[in-house]
Amino acid sequence: MGDGGAVKRARNAALLAVVVLALALPASVSSATTVNVFAAASLTGVFPKIDGSERYSFAGSDQLALQIRQGAPADVFASASPKYTELAYRDGYVRKPVVFATNRLIVLVPRSNPAGIKTVYDLRRPGLKIVIGDKLVPVGSYTRQILDALGITADVMSNVVSEETDVKGIVTKVAMGEADAGFVYRTDARPVASRTRRVPLPGWAQPPIRYEIAVVKASSHAAPARAFVKKVTSKRGRKLLAAAGFGLPK
Repeated sequence: MGDGGAVKRARNAALLAVVVLALALPASVSSATTVNVFAAASLTGVFPKIDGSERYSFAGSDQLALQIRQGAPADVFASASPKYTELAYRDGYVRKPVVFATNRLIVLVPRSNPAGIKTVYDLRRPGLKIVIGDKLVPVGSYTRQILDALGITADVMSNVVSEETDVKGIVTKVAMGEADAGFVYRTDARPVASRTRRVPLPGWAQPPIRYEIAVVKASSHAAPARAFVKKVTSKRGRKLLAAAGFGLPK
């Protein structure tokens, strides 16, 4: 009789453990949900440091915005220009965006600097090979704003040999010596510092470069998506962004 009671108690304990596990399972599954983050190419080096467990798609902000409009399974959208997040918000594709970082443009040249480029005005010299971003990509739009402010658009554009779809394409061409110079974000120069040099641009000519992030309305993982946004804007996230060379909104 005593043995039967012990067996019954053991069976009840096992059943209780199964019930507890079943009740806990939804929370475990939820916490392990992978968030699809669509982010500007210039965030490639820092977002995985903020959260290495998510699934990232890095590309030009304009391309990502278009994919979201076409129904791509994105949960979060981080853009290198407010233009694309604000338009997506206006049209009902994302929740209200928040600014989480700033940046600046520089001119990037190969380490050997065969063209002898010392200032942005040297880019007017005929025969140079210059790479910029496509006009629809934030880095391309910002580049054109700077050239207009400096009054050297026509001369520099006559030397442009390629217009890339994201900033990584510009960095790669300059680092490999396929171009004499390219306009990139200062944060993108860090990973190729051993193969390139920076040529600063006048501060007064710099356009305001702000990064925005938002949860995609069609996301089926809204809670984890909001949690990711909080990680980016948290004290730790801001610290990692600053360490990568980004400016921080006040």
